[in-house]
Amino acid sequence: MNEPAKPPFPKQKQPMPGKTDAMEPVPDHGEKSYRGSGRLAGKKAIITGADSGIGRAVAIAYAREGADLLIADLNEHDDAKQTEKLIKDAGRKAVLVSGDVQNADHCRGIVKKALSELGGIDILVNNAAHQATFESIEDISDDEWELTFKVNIHAMFYLTKAAVPHMRPGSAIINTASINSDIPNPTLLAYATTKGAIQNFTAGLAQLLAEKGIRANTVAPGPIWTPLSLRRCLRMR
Repeated sequence: MNEPAKPPFPKQKQPMPGKTDAMEPVPDHGEKSYRGSGRLAGKKAIITGADSGIGRAVAIAYAREGADLLIADLNEHDDAKQTEKLIKDAGRKAVLVSGDVQNADHCRGIVKKALSELGGIDILVNNAAHQATFESIEDISDDEWELTFKVNIHAMFYLTKAAVPHMRPGSAIINTASINSDIPNPTLLAYATTKGAIQNFTAGLAQLLAEKGIRANTVAPGPIWTPLSLRRCLRMR
């Protein structure tokens, strides 16, 4: 994906959660560069936050490797439709589900939809996240702190708990953490705290699921040019 823009940042104002097409420069998710080789042929995957950013890049790669996908977004319908088209252009099935993953019932509904529309779950990618920047701890409201935990770590628990009973040996759970897990940015206190929790959740989960033959791993990216990073850049100006 493209490197994030460096100061001075292009003039761009977007409300949360942000739109891909409105970004300058527009990110490269591998639309033109990624070529698959059938490594996920016949697999069924759920990817949260798959409308844009890391989630869209994963969706493109998975589809071109042969997987059918359920892509979950909050309310970025235009971005989700673009991801859907890219999946279908790769010859794979795409199921769209919009809604707020901080809601436990919605998370369980995502899993049920994958089972009914895809016929199973081989891979769960917990990628959706909320991030906001604050210069002082006094500026972080109780609601903001709780929202960050509900979206970033509670949803991961809800989705995993619902999916595991339907996953066979050889299945995989992939959780998106962050460089902030190990090197927390002080202006991202709530976000960084949840990302540290994700690393511990995944380390424990991997041990818990080993006897079932299900793998659990984290990916901890650094800065990536997505609507999430864009919002942080704008807040830091």
